Amino acid sequence: MRNVPYAVGGAVALALLVGALYSLRTAHPPETVERSLPSTQAAPTPAPAVSVPPAHYPVDAKLAGPGSSQPFDLQSALADLFGLRTVESTFRLEEFPRRLVATVDNLGRSRASAMLWPLVPTAGRFTVDQRDGSAFIGADNGLRYAPYVLLLETVDLRRLAALYVRIYPSLQRAYEELGYPKGYFNDRLVEVIDQMLATPDADMPLQVQLPALNSDVHPQRPWVLYQFEDPSLESLSSGQKILLRMGPVNARRVKAKLIEFRRLVTVPSPKR
Repeated sequence: MRNVPYAVGGAVALALLVGALYSLRTAHPPETVERSLPSTQAAPTPAPAVSVPPAHYPVDAKLAGPGSSQPFDLQSALADLFGLRTVESTFRLEEFPRRLVATVDNLGRSRASAMLWPLVPTAGRFTVDQRDGSAFIGADNGLRYAPYVLLLETVDLRRLAALYVRIYPSLQRAYEELGYPKGYFNDRLVEVIDQMLATPDADMPLQVQLPALNSDVHPQRPWVLYQFEDPSLESLSSGQKILLRMGPVNARRVKAKLIEFRRLVTVPSPKR
């Protein structure tokens, strides 16, 4: 199970979207200086307009609340929700829009690069229990994720959604730079949340296996190589497999918060 020590970062980041917050000093576009073209230079031909379909889940600006246009500091905004000590020890503040957008997008795919996680890794490492010659996800493996799940359950998701909406333009720009100039990040967020909510429940211990390795290969971290024995589980997206690795209790708790956050960020914009 590649990058398992980093897995919970992605799952929690999906619900803790406030991690995408960063100072509006960088969210505001820089001022531009208009320059007239020399009289001998022909004006460039304007590029044809690109047709962009409307968003399926438009962001409701009203969720941001009053004063949303005022500048704020990222670390202070996060500390108001989670506490300064938690922010300093848990969040990776550098390049958060890029980290969060890329991680959410990758959670819906087969792999999610650990280099882009917006949260620090969980403590410990992935563990297995051996029974009758077979390996199963360790019964105590879910304990590693408990601090993040508890953090998710204690945060005010309504305030979290308000902050998410407040800086959504920055996230949208990061999403377009990721390679989706005609897409909407909030649509992708909802799509990935729905995919994770469709993760099958697994109340029984899940069997895992190490892939066949050359006898001359001795990996330094073999625990990151475990795969699900069941091909249907191994073929799931990286986000779905993260929920399975967390254990059924943690998975149910995270799903409950994902449902709540989805409801908050899919409130339709008011009709004009």
